[in-house]
Amino acid sequence: MTPFQPPSPAASGLAGLDARARDIFRRIVESYLETGEPVGSRTLSRGGIQLSPASIRNTMQDLTQLGLLAAPHTSAGRLPTHAGLRLFVDGLLEVGDLTTEERRAVDARLVGKGRGFDEALEAASDLLSGLAGGAGVVAAPIREAGVKHVEFVALSSDQTLVVLVFDDGAIENRLMRLQPGVTPASLQSASNFLNARLRGRTLAEAQGEMAAELAAARAELDATAARLVEDGLAGWSGGETRDRSLIVRGRANLLQDASALADLERVRQLFDDLEETEQLIGLLDGVKAAQGLRIFIGSETRLFSLSGSAVVAAPYMTGQQKVVGAIGVIGPARLNYARVIPLVDYTARVLGRIMDGQD
Repeated sequence: MTPFQPPSPAASGLAGLDARARDIFRRIVESYLETGEPVGSRTLSRGGIQLSPASIRNTMQDLTQLGLLAAPHTSAGRLPTHAGLRLFVDGLLEVGDLTTEERRAVDARLVGKGRGFDEALEAASDLLSGLAGGAGVVAAPIREAGVKHVEFVALSSDQTLVVLVFDDGAIENRLMRLQPGVTPASLQSASNFLNARLRGRTLAEAQGEMAAELAAARAELDATAARLVEDGLAGWSGGETRDRSLIVRGRANLLQDASALADLERVRQLFDDLEETEQLIGLLDGVKAAQGLRIFIGSETRLFSLSGSAVVAAPYMTGQQKVVGAIGVIGPARLNYARVIPLVDYTARVLGRIMDGQD
């Protein structure tokens, strides 16, 4: 196993710590990540450090003055600050790889007979939330291929299945809620309108370019068909319902370690953060731009600064190394980084293979 070294200048802070301080700091952080409890000098002295509790306390005080540790309330123990966790993750954390059995388990969950890519995204979010102990979050890709065909299939009086066929051969099935009064003739009229004008355009292009065409065509479309076209283009391309392109699973996992009132308040704030869909998508878009696994702790992101949460996220990309989306885990700052990092990384790679049809 080798130390995990993401691109960050924070690791240079280790150069200012001598071997004793580094060892004590590492032990405190590892204990905190495992138990969530403050670590005292006596605990460390019993754990194999050949120093007196007084000498350990002096070193802990130095680490506190450096902003790497903090004393909660009146406890004699210390906890790592977010800056301390960042230093540990960047310079001291050892990350291995998933075992063969773990890889097979991920493959089995994501790759199923007849499973489409949208279903794989749902499964990936569920899998990360279950195995990592946090909330799994996935930003679905914005499809850039042109549209080849659109068809509305009535399922009931208030719901229709939309079949979208793209130039790259992909097929997407989406459910749409229908407004009252939509008839089979309205569905056919909307299908004809879109097929005559969408061909070769991406959904994002169509939403921006077809407003004028739709206004001019209202004379030939009934009101319900026109509304269907408008709602469809807005929803399919992201538009005002970008939350459809964000999948969050496992919020209940965040309550497992919340016992104290302060912990419950932190989780409540995190739940509020997870509802900030636009900001969360923006955060994952930043991961896409970086084209590599990223870790955010506490105030390093404005979105999670109040809840003090952590995010481990990675982009998933096609075989041509084109980044199309991002996937990650959100949870308390004391995530099990050594486990979560390889899990997120491998899951992202499997999603990339599924997009390319390799599985």
